[in-house]
Amino acid sequence: MLDLSQLRSFVAVEQMGSFTLAAERLGLGQSTVSQHIQRLEAALGRRLLARDTHKVMLTGDGEALLSHARAMLSIEGQVQSLFKNNSLRGSLRLGVSEDFVTSQLPAVLEDFVRSHPSVDLELTVALSGVLYEMQDNGEIDLVLAKRRLGDARGKLVYREPLVWLARDPERVLASGPLPLIAFPPPSVTRVIALEALGRNGVPWRIVCTCGSLSGLTAAARAGMGVLVQPRSMAPSGLKEIAAGRLPVLEDVEFVLVPRKGADQTLVSALSEDILQKVRGLRSA
Repeated sequence: MLDLSQLRSFVAVEQMGSFTLAAERLGLGQSTVSQHIQRLEAALGRRLLARDTHKVMLTGDGEALLSHARAMLSIEGQVQSLFKNNSLRGSLRLGVSEDFVTSQLPAVLEDFVRSHPSVDLELTVALSGVLYEMQDNGEIDLVLAKRRLGDARGKLVYREPLVWLARDPERVLASGPLPLIAFPPPSVTRVIALEALGRNGVPWRIVCTCGSLSGLTAAARAGMGVLVQPRSMAPSGLKEIAAGRLPVLEDVEFVLVPRKGADQTLVSALSEDILQKVRGLRSA
């Protein structure tokens, strides 16, 4: 029999990339988490984690175990939910901005979904501006998206600098009017980029518009032009354009915005889970 506490520590270390952050996440001592991993590796007779100076990563055997560990913990959550008088139940409509989904959302939602199997979570992915419009129309209960500095809506999760990115910055910058790869309106990053270029008199042209970050990333990796993204969400294969080559971009803030009239118990539970997890990931 595999020990569920050991599996829980294993999954937490994989999520957080750190024994220290996993221990904080679970409310355990770091030595306890280390012992869980050692005992799990001893029980299976395989090394599950590889450590370097920066991060803890899964070995091949760790990768093989991960999906099974998650499934076992999910079943445990479902069983516990059946016998809890105060377990969360109901449905919640969550809207998340396109760029956040590809970088951090799986780790953010995994524990909540596993811990609250009786909550039906409906996910909508779109541009921040579109999500706010949908929420105003009563279609979304909780939004996790970007806002501009000075916008008072929502609860701040974190603030992030925007950066200019390109596959080959020198070639792109020498190509005449700056070729831009951008989300369609209403896009916060698009507006900030165009305002910065306009203030500084930099000529530009839109060479690619796409509502999907994967599409924009493909265009940027193909060398079509410059992409603006939060620094921590910069796609691989792209280089940040050095300071001074293009105008400085305004920071953006990621926020949680609840809808008035939504189930506040569910909204609060998911909001707290997101806040804790995102801040832990950023610390990592």
